[in-house]
This record gives sequence, structure tokens and C-alpha cells, in this order.
Amino acid sequence: MRRTFPWHIVVFLAPAVLIYTVFSAYPLFDTLRLSFFTDSTSGERSFAGLTNFITLLGDDTWSDAFWNAMWNNTKFFIIHLLVQNPIGLALAALLSLKGLKGARTYRTLIFLPTLLSVVIIGFIWQLILSPLWGVSEGFLEFFGLGFLFDAWLGKESTALVTLALISVWQFIGIPMMLIYAAMLSIPDDLIEAAHVDGASPWRIFWSIRLPLIFPTLGLVTILTFVGNFNAFELIYAVKGALGGPNFATDILGTFFYRTFFGYQSQIGSATMGATVATMMFLVILFGVMAYFYFIQRRLTRYQL
Repeated sequence: MRRTFPWHIVVFLAPAVLIYTVFSAYPLFDTLRLSFFTDSTSGERSFAGLTNFITLLGDDTWSDAFWNAMWNNTKFFIIHLLVQNPIGLALAALLSLKGLKGARTYRTLIFLPTLLSVVIIGFIWQLILSPLWGVSEGFLEFFGLGFLFDAWLGKESTALVTLALISVWQFIGIPMMLIYAAMLSIPDDLIEAAHVDGASPWRIFWSIRLPLIFPTLGLVTILTFVGNFNAFELIYAVKGALGGPNFATDILGTFFYRTFFGYQSQIGSATMGATVATMMFLVILFGVMAYFYFIQRRLTRYQL
């Protein structure tokens, strides 16, 4: 029997491949290529090898700003990892309980901020936390906690943590829904058998539900990592491209923006901007590779 070439598969895949190539693959490889070039004062572009990377990591003018942005980005991710994902897990566990009234309403309300623009979220929270006309001070005083109020967005020690918690509030619905969907896929027979054996709800969660959703928790972790190291909009909307105060909220996204496009007295450089973007790509790439090598393999063996 003669087999024909599956042209229908090519027809269906061609639009997606074309769009991915034009808007994702080509810009990525062109950015990697551009990072190996440098621009002269006359505007001529020439091959420079690893010069841009050596400058970024070794020149004090560039390296201090880069490592500061890297460290801030790492703290931004850690806060999400330690606050957003555990709360998302707890909310998913509560919403998956049978007989919980208003579960659909709760899911909708928690997930709703995720659908809003990051710029709008940043502007609203900036107004809420403002010491001049914000409502947060009065809200805390109503509950007798007025002594806790401070200019959180205006202090170097608290600005980044505050912005990270705002981001957690907005995007907590994503890990919640992913974990919630994973919990719904657990066979009811396992839960009913555990109930028959006399297991408590906490024991069922810790010994049955949690191990079965480990792959989903790993997926949520890596999505959080990738999303946080690509973050830009919230910091830019609230604190501007300089990541104030005094670069305390400067992350890789804002550092790349200033480097590529220029800002105030800083002149933009396409080649150095491409170098920063390449470093961001490498950080994300090695982070994802480390996850698959050290964690995903163990999860796969655990399932088997």
C-alpha cells in the first residue's frame, strides 16, 4: 500500500510555525547575534566577540547596575515562590473541598485581578498606598494598626517587597487555578478509600493529594521563575525606568529598557541592550534546565 505525504498536517501547522518563527524565533536569534557586535561613535557596527559580555560583567559602570538588577530580580522571584505559590496551594485545597458554598464566586473573585492590566493595577495600588491621599492609612487605623503604616513604596528597604506583594495579589489566581485543576483530576476512589480507613482531611491532603500534584507544583514553580525574570510592567508603571528609589526596585527588565532605549542622560545602545537581553535569556534557560535536570527527573521516577 502506497503511503501519501500528510500534507494536511503541514497545512494546519504552517500558520503557527510561521507566526512563531517571525515573532519569536527570529527576534531571539537576531538578539543573540547582535550581542556579539558593537557600535562605533560613527555608527558603524563591527563584530566584537565577547567584548560586550566582558564589559557588562567586568566594567564597574555596567556590572554594578547589572548585579544589582539581578539580585533584585532574585528577591522578586523568591517572594513570589515563598508567598504566592503556598497561598495558591492553600486556596486551591480549600476550594476543592466538597460542599463549599460559593466556591465558584470565590474562584472568580480571586482570579479576576489576573485579567486586569498590570499598568492599571500599579496605578491603583500607588494611589492606595500614597501617604498623601491613599486610603491604606485610614484602613489600618480603623483596625487599630495605624502604627504599621509607612511610605512603603518610597523607602529603599520596603519598595521592592511591596511591589512583589502587589504582583502576588494580582497573579495568585494562576497557580491557584492550575493546582485546583490538578486536585480535581485526583480519582475520587483514592479519597473515599482514605475516608473509609479513617484518615483525617489533613492526612488525606498531606499523604494523598500533595504527592499527586507534585508535577503541577513543579510547573507552577518554573512558570513563576520565567514570569518573574521577564517582569517589567509593574516596576515601570509604579517606579519608572530607573527602578527607584535609588535603583532599589531596578530589575533586569528595567535595566534592559534603559540600556537599549536609553533614559534621561543615558544613551541607548542596541548592542549592549542585546547583551543584557541575552544574559536574561541565559539566566532563564539555565534555570529551566536546572529544574528539569534536578527536579523533573525525580518527579518522573517518583510517579513511576
